[in-house]
Amino acid sequence: MPFARFMELALYCPNLGYYETKTDSVGRQGDFYTSVSVGGLFGQMLGFQFSEWFEALKTPKPQLIEAGAHNGQLAKDVLGWLQSNRPALFEKLEYVIVEPSPLRQQWQRETLKDFKVQWLSGFGSATRFNGIIFSNELLDAFPVRRFGWNAREKTWFEWGVAANGEGFIWEKIPAKPDDLPSVILNLPFSLLEVLPDEYTIEACPAAESWWRAAANHLDSGKLLTFDYGLAEDELFSPSRKNGTLRAFFRHQFADDLLANPGEQDLTAHINFSAIQRAGEEAGLKTECFLSQARFLTHILEKTVKDKSFGEWNSARTRQFQTLTHPEHLGRAFRVLIQSR
Repeated sequence: MPFARFMELALYCPNLGYYETKTDSVGRQGDFYTSVSVGGLFGQMLGFQFSEWFEALKTPKPQLIEAGAHNGQLAKDVLGWLQSNRPALFEKLEYVIVEPSPLRQQWQRETLKDFKVQWLSGFGSATRFNGIIFSNELLDAFPVRRFGWNAREKTWFEWGVAANGEGFIWEKIPAKPDDLPSVILNLPFSLLEVLPDEYTIEACPAAESWWRAAANHLDSGKLLTFDYGLAEDELFSPSRKNGTLRAFFRHQFADDLLANPGEQDLTAHINFSAIQRAGEEAGLKTECFLSQARFLTHILEKTVKDKSFGEWNSARTRQFQTLTHPEHLGRAFRVLIQSR
């Protein structure tokens, strides 16, 4: 089967998939850290920034839509800050979580039992939003297609997965030229001439489709995401001969990407240029594409002048350093903001 299907099953198969069974995958006891697991500061800073945006949007019924809320902790941090510091906005705010998994909805309902929240399984045809749609580390969890270069024949193939006894192995699947992603189709001949054999790159049409759908359901407001990824001109590098796909198990890179499906996380870098194009094709305007460090530092500068945010004590400072330091989450994570 194509690798994208293998990844989909490994992550989302009911009762067996990684994201359907691992309630403790994030944080010290899990397999990886996120900005949310660092502490409540990330959500508090987002609450501060969202309140500013809502003030500028001047919509009578502000809507805040989170997609891919995992266990609901980020929503709890944002809503808790708004309740304490922006009570007028909090009272009229409609908080919506887009979550297709019934099991994850259960986790979120338990975390958010003290707040008024609505759940949607997806973007219905009649669903329209005026406000802010955001996600944190959602797009990197969509299944990716993996393409490899045959240097001798000067053609691309798609990586697939086959059963081999009780395990799995990589297999090459012929790729039709009209089925190749634009990042490959637009490559200059001079680059193809020097690409090593089996050079691999990922594409994620599922993430692009999701972003396009979110954009098409946004009547007015902002669409933003936090994730790790690259611009298109950064994707091809001698250091990434095997692509960006990684497996994580207990905070370590797992050597075998196909081993223990359902037990380890699989993730690949986002092609932010493709995501940006998808939003612009849906009529959105790109406001900025920057590092998480720059985005949060800009918010920090405003919170220091605003007493309502509270004191910048040592605990907050440590969290901020982790969120922004290049050796932690500051450089790898980027922010794309588009608006209508």
